[in-house]
Amino acid sequence: MILRKAVIPAAGLGTRFLSATKVVPKELLPIVDRPALEYIVEELLESGIQEVILVISPGKEIIFDHFTLGGTLEEILVKRGQISLLSRLERLIKQIKFRKVYQHEALGLGHAVLCAKEVVGREPFAVVLPDDLVKARKPCLAQLLSAFKTESISTIALEKVPKDQVHCYGIVGGNFSEESNYFRLNTIVEKPSLDKAPSQWAIIGRYVLTPTIFDLLEQTPPGKIGEIQLTDALAKLAEIEGVIGIPFEGKRIDIGQPVGFVEANLLFAMEHLEAKKALAPVIEQFTRLK
Repeated sequence: MILRKAVIPAAGLGTRFLSATKVVPKELLPIVDRPALEYIVEELLESGIQEVILVISPGKEIIFDHFTLGGTLEEILVKRGQISLLSRLERLIKQIKFRKVYQHEALGLGHAVLCAKEVVGREPFAVVLPDDLVKARKPCLAQLLSAFKTESISTIALEKVPKDQVHCYGIVGGNFSEESNYFRLNTIVEKPSLDKAPSQWAIIGRYVLTPTIFDLLEQTPPGKIGEIQLTDALAKLAEIEGVIGIPFEGKRIDIGQPVGFVEANLLFAMEHLEAKKALAPVIEQFTRLK
């Protein structure tokens, strides 16, 4: 089964990064020398995605504009013979079609996904959260697709989290298959207390979903804080069609909060030739100060 489309919910206000995000969306804050969202889109391209639907709020059109060819800057770089500075971005733009839809109210992740219904249509699709940057030899989404192509049911990425972080995630329960290396899920709970959590396995920001999820989201009532939770619809989907969870291989960094953002910059800087050379003595100096 071919998966062509991916939805990226990017309508949030980025309040954890204020005042930096007063004008610049957090998705465009740089990891070393590239906007964070470019790393996410690159993962999608390497996983075979052909179309990206950006779910944005009014005022965040700059995210869509970033993935559009042309403009004054490009004209200047062409004249200077420096257009190669945008070569990696141009590669993404030329190989992936970008579309935008609006989420006019902050009504939760489930609502953000539902906003993309008309553009996605009745075909399977991916949902990729830009706050979760995953560094892996095989792209995280591609790992999910391998299982999805075999099972043809919705597939989500899982990570085992410490007990004191269980209340921050959607937590799953289910039967693990050693042979297939995945969980067939029977329980999905949004941000449970530790005593009510079915496990320590948390959903992270990578999903491959069947279009049935749209029908279920339309039937999902808002929760305690007035938001439509994707996990509530996933729990129902597990009953109707089945959902499997994949313990992905790789390192996830939560760049939606400042400490994770700094960690990502350090990690990727160590793979950037110029940055690594400049930062290595600085890091060594800080280490000695400890």
